[in-house]
This record gives sequence, C-alpha cells and structure tokens, in this order.
Amino acid sequence: MIDEFAKDNLHGRLRQNRKALLWKLDGLSEYDARRPLTATGTNLLGLVKHVATVEARYFGEVFDRPSPELLPRWQDSIGSDLWATEDETRDQIIGFYRRTWEHSDATINELPLDTFGHVPWWPKPYADTNLFAVMVHVLGESIRHAGHADILREGLDGRTGLRAEFEKEIDEESRAAYCAKIEQAARSAAPIKD
Repeated sequence: MIDEFAKDNLHGRLRQNRKALLWKLDGLSEYDARRPLTATGTNLLGLVKHVATVEARYFGEVFDRPSPELLPRWQDSIGSDLWATEDETRDQIIGFYRRTWEHSDATINELPLDTFGHVPWWPKPYADTNLFAVMVHVLGESIRHAGHADILREGLDGRTGLRAEFEKEIDEESRAAYCAKIEQAARSAAPIKD
C-alpha cells in the first residue's frame, strides 16, 4: 500500500515538473529559447533537451529498457545534450521530451519500486539500485532544472510561476518597490564601502 502511494506521489510530481519546464518555453522567440543565459551557457531549450536525455537514460538503460530514441553512449557525452544545435527545432526537442515521458511512464507503471536497476555512471556501491531510488533521483534533477528554467525565464521577461493557471499579471511598480526593500536590507546589513 505504501509503495503504491509513494510511487504515485513521485510520479505525479515528476509529471508536474515536466509540464512546468515546457511552460517556460511558451511565447519565447527562437533566439530567447536557445541563447546562453549564464556564464556556462545554460539556456531554456537546452534544459528541456537535457532533462529528456536524463529521463531516457535513467528509465531506459538503467532497467534494461532502452529508449526508442537514438542517444549517444553515456561514455561519449560531451555536453551536447545541454543546448540545441541550429539543425534541431524546438518542436523536435519538445517531441523528444514528450516521447521520453511515454517511455519513462511505461517503465514506472510496469515495474515495482524495488525493481533492480544498474546505473553504470554511478560509482560503486551506489550503481546497483532500484526504481524507487531512480525515481527520487530523476525527480530531483527535474525539480532542479525546472528551477533553473524559472530563474532564466524571469530574467528574460519577468514571467514566473509553476503553472500557467497560477501566473499573475506583472506589476512592475510593486516589483520595483519590493526589490528596493530587499536592496535596502542588504545595504543595511553589509554597508558598501567607497
């Protein structure tokens, strides 16, 4: 009973974060979806591609249920899953992510939480694991990268939130006053020396 509750809860959270991550692309130009927004090149479409690859590997290879998507060998990873090439369309990457959901969901639905899995890129003794541990790990990755996407999107146009239905109209005046309050608190706590 507790296993099914845990599985359903983790799976529900994973589904929620998948949708939140994709929502961060809504309304963006091709350039803004792809361009590097941090010093390390992090970008919104790249985050979607990366999380799709993570899911494909963990819910595929780890349980000897290879993804139907063509993936490079994990040993050959050079970071190409972190950004979209000029030949890859947004629709292709989103389609890859959605097809990966289907494959991941099938793995989650068909296997019990204690199903043995092997993660060859994890160090011993952690490489031998189970579906529960993998679900927790992938959910953590999903949450982490959805958070990255939230911050990146806020930096682009001020939009924030977990889901479209909770989004509120941006009140620039209130935001500016709120940020000024925080800035004042920071300056008071640590005065800037000239």
